[in-house]
Amino acid sequence: MMEGGVNLTGPLTGAFTFLIIGIFHPIVIKAEYYFGVRCWWWFLVAGIASVAGALFVGEVLWSSLLSVVGFSCFWSIKELFEQRKRVSKGWFPKRKK
Repeated sequence: MMEGGVNLTGPLTGAFTFLIIGIFHPIVIKAEYYFGVRCWWWFLVAGIASVAGALFVGEVLWSSLLSVVGFSCFWSIKELFEQRKRVSKGWFPKRKK
């Protein structure tokens, strides 16, 4: 993505990566709160679909962002289980059944 001789692909990828990671943090907290760790497979399916989609997207920026979303989903699986530990330590509220 060249604009007047300046390549914006790198900075845009970095900015969107920052936003994606920031968005996934509350998603993991809410997912663990409402569904517990049993929703881990949602993140697995979304991650596989995103990374697979990235393989078929020709534009570097969009392929990169799909990969970032996919690998953020994979990382979120680990974070779900970590969030369960944080809840048991009392750092986050536990949902009343």
